[in-house]
Amino acid sequence: MELVKIEDLLEKYFQGETSIAEENELRNYFSSSNVAQHLEQYKPIFGYFSLAKQHQFTPEIPLLPRPRDEKRNVAWISIAASVVVLLGIGTYAYYSADVVNESQDLGTYDDPEEAFRATQKALSLLSDNVNVGIESVLYIQEYQTTKDKIFISTKKQSGGS
Repeated sequence: MELVKIEDLLEKYFQGETSIAEENELRNYFSSSNVAQHLEQYKPIFGYFSLAKQHQFTPEIPLLPRPRDEKRNVAWISIAASVVVLLGIGTYAYYSADVVNESQDLGTYDDPEEAFRATQKALSLLSDNVNVGIESVLYIQEYQTTKDKIFISTKKQSGGS
């Protein structure tokens, strides 16, 4: 009689019509040692449920930093950023002061004749560059004159007004 009842419960179980009490009865039957030979194939299903019931899920919850810690981190980051900016400005000021001091060294001469020769040399270089500029302007004036002659003669030939 019990075997027929278990088979009916199995049929109801696979149809999804069993109650919790009936499922517990099936579990108890399949966990026992006297299971019918033709029902042995269902033993792992119900054995799994009893094994799974023993396992418990214990998730690891990561601890989040307290808001106070975040504020402290932001404070340290801003302090570090300020120090880096100040070091950058200080380094720039230090090295730019050296460059200014070197560029202001215009050269001094103790001997007036040596200073006179250096001045003549500098003025000679300046004069040469001015003369090159004047020659370029003369060349441009010559080009302008030639261009005007060409355009005026072209207008006369085409009968322009």
